[in-house]
Amino acid sequence: MFVSDCRREFYEAIVSQRVLLLVASDVDALCACKILQALFQCDHVQYTLVPVSGWQELETAFLEHKDQFKYFVLINCGANVDLLEILQPEDDTFFFICDSHRPINVVNVYNDTQIKLLVKQDDDLDVPAYDDIFRDEEDEEEDSENESDGSEPSEKRRRFEEDVIERTMKRRQRREWEARRREILFDYEQYEYHGTSSAMVMFDLAWVMSKDLNDMLWWAIVGLTDQWVQDKITQMKYVTDIGILQRHVSRHNHRNEDEENSLSIDCMRIAFEYDLRLALYQHWSLYESLCNTSYTSASLKLWSVQGQKRLQEFLADMGLPLKQVKQKFNSMDMSLKENLREMIEESANKFGMKDLRVQTFSIHFGFKNKFSASDIVYATASLMENIEKEGPETTNFIKALDSLSRGNLDKLHQGLDLAKKQLRAIQQTVASCICTNLVISQGPFLYCSLMEGTPDVKLFSKPVSLCLLSKYLLKSFVCSTKNKRCKLLPLVMAAPMDVEQGTVIMVGIPPETESSDKKNFFGRAFEKAADSTNSRTLHNHFDMSIIQLKTEDRSKFLDALISLLS
Repeated sequence: MFVSDCRREFYEAIVSQRVLLLVASDVDALCACKILQALFQCDHVQYTLVPVSGWQELETAFLEHKDQFKYFVLINCGANVDLLEILQPEDDTFFFICDSHRPINVVNVYNDTQIKLLVKQDDDLDVPAYDDIFRDEEDEEEDSENESDGSEPSEKRRRFEEDVIERTMKRRQRREWEARRREILFDYEQYEYHGTSSAMVMFDLAWVMSKDLNDMLWWAIVGLTDQWVQDKITQMKYVTDIGILQRHVSRHNHRNEDEENSLSIDCMRIAFEYDLRLALYQHWSLYESLCNTSYTSASLKLWSVQGQKRLQEFLADMGLPLKQVKQKFNSMDMSLKENLREMIEESANKFGMKDLRVQTFSIHFGFKNKFSASDIVYATASLMENIEKEGPETTNFIKALDSLSRGNLDKLHQGLDLAKKQLRAIQQTVASCICTNLVISQGPFLYCSLMEGTPDVKLFSKPVSLCLLSKYLLKSFVCSTKNKRCKLLPLVMAAPMDVEQGTVIMVGIPPETESSDKKNFFGRAFEKAADSTNSRTLHNHFDMSIIQLKTEDRSKFLDALISLLS
């Protein structure tokens, strides 16, 4: 059921208990987790943190800990399936679910006892009415034996006929109700999308309890920016939520800047700004950032010789010398940096890049360190999916979590270096896929498969990296193709997952259009295609549109998907 008062029904219920935190592997979940950890620290709540990257790990973690814990908090996992069906918990176990995945499973919505959903109520949830989905099991076979009470045989027969008609009517009504229920559920569960960021929901809780700190506000901003960077929410939703956070930012960071020594050396300040939509440009060179940001790379078609020429023209139009553009941003001439944003925006408009400016926030630690929210998202995500093995599986998760604290700038810088590598790898892969025509139209969707032995292919066996690559590739393909029909198609992308076990990871991305509502129908389509062909698939990821598949089942699975979506 939905929790209407987070403070009373959630926080005060667990504050004196031992709590198990199950946290999914995405940046928004990490930020929500940091906020909750800070609140728990204030009130000395005992908790254990377990990172979970999929349903299997969630089940294992629950089975391992169910004897010691009765209160479980799930962050960015658990809302879109029937949790009680999967975990089979005892009656005295309680689950608090803070999850941005939609649609929420109807059983979770209408379970009043064990499942509590911490969800922003003003998201358009459109949950079907209780009576449309559930009905009490009536005793269908009513006792129809009428005792002989000395009445006439003709009356008995009449009563028997009436009984038969009534039962037939009831059966027909039940069949109609079931057909309608299937239809309603299909409409409700057909598309997968995302609601308000979990970090924002947790920040709201902190704010209601008057325990919100600037650090928590920054984590909420990073959680929202993660949804925007990963293209999970619409531009409209992003701008609305930015507006909500902007009010909190001015409340927390309103010191007068003209005072002497307004900023102490270890102080932290958050500022709202219109920034350039260039990835990591303040920690890179402007040239590298222009080449490796999907928006500029796709708009200028940088994979072609013509595109490289356009880039040179673009830089010439701004009047920026190549020597300046190719050195580290920090080392550029101050005179150039002062009006840089205006110069870039002006030239970008001439080259058809009208959306190069974006609303975002930046953070200053003391005098030296300045980061924008998207820098942190890229760095944290790269640390979490780092493919260089260092110790147990959870090491990456802990590193990524630590990089969000302002005391661990060295880890953040390590994350920024990894993020640059990742963006370069994505851009090179996109270029090679387009130049070698690897993106093919399969009818109802575009399909691209990375072969074993492709450079950086190991990186793309990770879900977040593969999704970023797919979105960049689709954007670039739409800019490069002349076929109008192909511009409106979604993309299915496959990459080798585990060569020894012979598995591939596959992801489905909705079409890249201006008015896209970011709703993804591939989750249900993948399930149906797998069922109809008996393909050996594993739906282990919390996003239903990402699956693992046996390599030899791939062709029959794709055939089924094509016929299903045609």
